[in-house]
Amino acid sequence: MTVPAPSDASVPDGTATESGDSSRITPELLKLAGVIMLGAIMVQLDATMVNVAIDTLRQSFDVTVSTIQWVSTGYLLAMAIVIPLTGWAVDRFGARATWTFSLCAFLGGSVLCGIAWSAESLIAFRVLQGLGGGMILPLAQAILAVAAGPQRLGRMMSAIGVPAMLGPVLGPVLGGVLVDQLSWRWIFYINVPICLVALALSWRIMPAGDPETAERKGLDKLGLLLLSPGCAAVVYGLSEAGQHGSFTAREVLIPLVAGVVLLAAFAWHSLWTSTEPIIDLRLLRSRNFSASSGVLFVFGMAMFGAIFLTSLLYQQVHGDSAMRAGLLLAPQGLGLAVALLLAGPLTDKVGPRWIAVTGLVLAAAGTIPFCLARGDVNQLILGGALVVRGAGLGAILVPCMAAAYSGLANQAFTRASSALRIFQQLGGSFGVAVIAVILQRRVTDAYTGAAGHPTLDQVAGAYGDTFWWAVAFTVAAIVPALLLPRTLRSDAADESAPRPAAMG
Repeated sequence: MTVPAPSDASVPDGTATESGDSSRITPELLKLAGVIMLGAIMVQLDATMVNVAIDTLRQSFDVTVSTIQWVSTGYLLAMAIVIPLTGWAVDRFGARATWTFSLCAFLGGSVLCGIAWSAESLIAFRVLQGLGGGMILPLAQAILAVAAGPQRLGRMMSAIGVPAMLGPVLGPVLGGVLVDQLSWRWIFYINVPICLVALALSWRIMPAGDPETAERKGLDKLGLLLLSPGCAAVVYGLSEAGQHGSFTAREVLIPLVAGVVLLAAFAWHSLWTSTEPIIDLRLLRSRNFSASSGVLFVFGMAMFGAIFLTSLLYQQVHGDSAMRAGLLLAPQGLGLAVALLLAGPLTDKVGPRWIAVTGLVLAAAGTIPFCLARGDVNQLILGGALVVRGAGLGAILVPCMAAAYSGLANQAFTRASSALRIFQQLGGSFGVAVIAVILQRRVTDAYTGAAGHPTLDQVAGAYGDTFWWAVAFTVAAIVPALLLPRTLRSDAADESAPRPAAMG
């Protein structure tokens, strides 16, 4: 299928329809990618920087951990709530207007967080910040996917993959520096100049589109009332599972069951009763999209679970500071950078299937040394393992993102981005919650078996046993990866994909 040029104000044009070689990366496309990445990496870094400062915030406001953890959870829930609005907002107001609003909301939330005077005010301002940040990543994916066209999808997904993967690696280091050398308030103030630059550049570079041709679609209010609280309830339940160390606690079961019921009701509504659902589940009729979604969900469990475990291993078992733990994670960024340079062009030439499978194998291989590590660790071995794991991360995300859009009509790109982002976020939340529950049980068993005085090797062994679950999740993701397309050729359209009429 040849992806046509956008004909409305939903997405920027002028980059995918030039005369000449349609596979060439033009200067205009590079400028657009740079602006998009600036906003995307800001959101990713912010989330991980705040995690480093949680204990400092607890001490500053003299509150308990169960209270201050809402600084992160509230932000996550706000992002989950607003993601489904992205597709409708772009259809209704255009890409540039929606992008500008998102950046402004994130900017305002950042300033307010920086001047927060209590834990309660900081939590409220983090929710506002999340309402802006939640739209930025799916917007970034959709804008670049349409601008690139099918010939350049792999390389452009490499670009958007940089913020998604570098955030968990660089964020803890930068956050540690800001908290130690300046103040916790600077983890929010640092967003201000980045936001202002991103706003100025996007206003100049991102085409405004023609407001007269924008789609004036109504908002699927019932879908929003089912989907957003459903996602929020599931994310909340999973975060509580990590806090309580169990999935059977009332605080976990009630929101989880309520969330699942709401999501099931939304699925029925989207498939059978709505002509213009806020997230069109008919996208899953596309094998490419459903396979990509499956990989991103299952691997999200493994990736975020492993990052969560690795940081805790360095800090709680080996006694490293948050800053040093972030530095020890840096080799993963090296492997990631190499993979991102290679995965995009290889995906365009070879196709997504075997690139993704290779990435999953590398990610599993890079995690196994952590399964075997005990108290007396060789940092060189673990550093090398992180390089391998980082290479696997980059080799998985790029082909999955590119394959998800292959065969979809342009009109479906923004809503597809929203759906993909939800799958990633829920997969990551589920993975961290499951890993946290397993780790808690393993550590408890270690203390019980040693009469409350386990050796360092025994505690490290509890972590090693839990890392095997991250390996198992990674291996499980190979099943949907084998369903990814062999090629991204523009004439290899997915006939099962929804066409513009089906998208409403």
